Formats: sequence, C-alpha cells, structure tokens
Amino acid sequence: MNFINRLKDIFSIEELKNKILLTIGLIAVYRFMASVPLPGIDPLQLSALKESTSDGLLGLLNAFTGGAFSRASIMALGIMPYISASIVVQLMGIAVPYLQKLQKDGESGRKKITQITRWLTIGITLVQAPTYITAIKTQFGLGPEAFLVSGATFWVSSIIILTAGTVFAMWLGERITDKGVGNGISLLITVGIIARFPSAFLQEFVSKTTNAGAGGLMMILIEIIVWFVVILLSVLLVTAVRKIAVQYARRTVAGSVQNVAGSRDYIPLKLNAAGVMPIIFAQAIMFLPLTLGQKFPALVSLTDHNGWQYNVIFALLIIIFSYFYTAITIPTNKMADDLKRSGGFIPGVRPGKDTADMLDSILSRITFPGSLFLAGLAILPAVVAKFGVQQSWAMFYGGTSLIIMVGVAIDTLQQINSYLLNRHYDGLMKGGNSKRKSNK
Repeated sequence: MNFINRLKDIFSIEELKNKILLTIGLIAVYRFMASVPLPGIDPLQLSALKESTSDGLLGLLNAFTGGAFSRASIMALGIMPYISASIVVQLMGIAVPYLQKLQKDGESGRKKITQITRWLTIGITLVQAPTYITAIKTQFGLGPEAFLVSGATFWVSSIIILTAGTVFAMWLGERITDKGVGNGISLLITVGIIARFPSAFLQEFVSKTTNAGAGGLMMILIEIIVWFVVILLSVLLVTAVRKIAVQYARRTVAGSVQNVAGSRDYIPLKLNAAGVMPIIFAQAIMFLPLTLGQKFPALVSLTDHNGWQYNVIFALLIIIFSYFYTAITIPTNKMADDLKRSGGFIPGVRPGKDTADMLDSILSRITFPGSLFLAGLAILPAVVAKFGVQQSWAMFYGGTSLIIMVGVAIDTLQQINSYLLNRHYDGLMKGGNSKRKSNK
C-alpha cells in the first residue's frame, strides 16, 4: 500500500512525472534501435556470432549493449566508445596541463571537457567500427551467406552507420541526464544488461526443471535466495562510506557582530571509490591471453574464464587497479586545500599537508577491504558456474553487470527521493519519512 502511495506521489509532481516519462521514452527508442541489424546482413544467419559473444570480454560488451553486439545491430558498439573516451580523458587529465586547467575552470571547463570527450568518442568509433566489421567477417564464423552486400559499399555504409549509432546513443544518454532522471549513460548500460535477464533466467529455469538430477524447483529457489544475498552485499559495497569528522571554525556574519558557532560536518570516503573501473581494466588485460593463446601455448590455461588460474590473476589485477584508480580520482591534496580555504579542519590534525596525509592513509586502509570485496564479487559468476549454473544466468551473480545495476538503481532512487522530499512527500528510501516528520 505504501508503494502505491509513493507512486501516486511521484506522478502527482508534474516535473518529476515528465522526467520519468521522457526517460522511459528515450530508453524505448534506444532498445528499438538496438534490434535493427546493419543493412546488408541477414539477421537469420547470426547464430555463430551470438555463440562467440556469450562470455568473456565479448560477453561483457554484448551485455553492455543489450545484445546489440551479437545482433550486428546499428547500435552494436553502443555507448562503449563514449565510455572509453571518458576514461582516456580522465586519465590524460593527470598528465596533460591543458586538461588539468579545464578541470579547475568550473562549468566552462566541464563543457570543454565534454566536447573533447564527444570528438574523441567519434574518433574511437571510427577505429572500432571497421575492427568490428572485420571481426564478424573473419573471426566469428559468419559465412558468406550472412552478407547480402559486399565490397566497399558495405564497408563504408556500415562504418558510417555504426558511428552514427554510437553518437545517437551518446545523445540519448545526455538527454536523459539533462532532461530526464539523470545518469543517462549508466541507465542505457543498465537497461541493456537487464534486457538479457528474462532470457537468462528462463534458460536456467528450463535447464534445472527438465534435466534429471539438476535440482528442479528447489535448486531454482536456492539460486534466487543466493542471488538476493549477493545483491544485498553489492548494495553494502556501493553505499559503504567512512565518515571523517570535520569542524568548522566560528565566523562572523557579514554586517553584524554576531558570531556563528562552528558547525560539525564530515567527509565521506567511499569503501569502493573506484566503482567498476578496476573490473573493466582487469578484464581488458585478461583479454590478451585469449588473443595470444594460439601463438603462446603456455597462456591457453588463462583463456578459461571459469578456471582458477584466470580468476586468481583476475582478482589480483582488480585489487591493484582499485588502488591505482582510487589514487588518481580522489585528490586528497585538493580536498585538504579546499577544507583549509573554507575554514574547516579535522579535529586533532593540522590543516594542509597533515590533513592530506591523514586522508590518504585512511583511504588506503579502506580501499584494501573494498578491493577484496570487489574482487570477490567479480569472480563470483565463475564460482557459481562451477555448480552447474548457466553462464548467462551466472553473469547476474556479480561482476561489472551486477555492480552497475545496483549503483544505477541506488542513484536513480536517490534522484527521485530528493524530488519527493523537496516537495514534502515521503521519500522512497529509508530516512525519507523521518525527514518529513521533522519538518512538520
């Protein structure tokens, strides 16, 4: 009943209702475009492509595009070139003075960085598009009968269409961010992942109920319970923070001799500040053994995504990249300087370098358990696959897919919750009721 009341509250706010409906409409357009195949390709001949992109890094790319990658769709590259461009720009911001200056220029600098990211996205897509076309023609087992058109006409038109599809997906994501409920790029990825959920669960259900000795409905129930526990742990990982108490000095109100008592606040340091980026970096590196396996037989054991060798190295890389990405994205020196300029300080710690050192020390300590937790979630799909779970269903037990879904769901709920609380409605999340009651 409370849920129905919350829905009524949501749709009673005209602005929020319009944002939600616009978001749903743009997502529907994206999903429709993802099902349209490239001109010149017979969609009935794509079974080999679907098998080749069922797991590994290709399986992750296929999940991020909602299956468009395996359908040779006009949106086959999806939003991934934009993600790659964003990562490149972010990493270059450490070493390129011009980008560092833009990062400090506020809103105008942010707009220029966004424009640079857009152009870089087009450049990356122009490289990835011919690579994708070459791959589906030579590596994924598609026969000549799958291609209704050949020659330069097919190549040029496909590259242009794939580039246009990525730009269109980027535009949809930005519109959702600006005019919808926010997190447009992440929402498009999440919807693509969720789109594979019904078929994955159905395959697992059929497998467990039709095969003798597979466990039947009881095993399905156990798997669902374990899945909910994993989701709960993922929520804890995404939301866990270490709060560092901050004290602000007493200050005088302008035009008055009245002193305002110093206030207390805190700096929230996330347990998993790097998000899913360590998994993405690690999976990109673990894709190399698959590429080099034919030339170097010693690497063949690392091509088994469910093997213990692959997952041990995979987990270690995630831990390493968690420290690396946290170090380059959480500027403790800048945080300390900003705190000092605003008249704040951590009790018992000198402002400036001592504060930066303390923040860096705490961040290093909490990153270790966070990285272990993240690595455990990342290899969990391989663990459950060893117990007979279908690969497509095992993907939802952890890894990048689950963490992205949980993170985006929490962010979206917080966005909607803030709209409700600002208009004195009960919020969707815990704490909303108490805040409203305190305002009465």
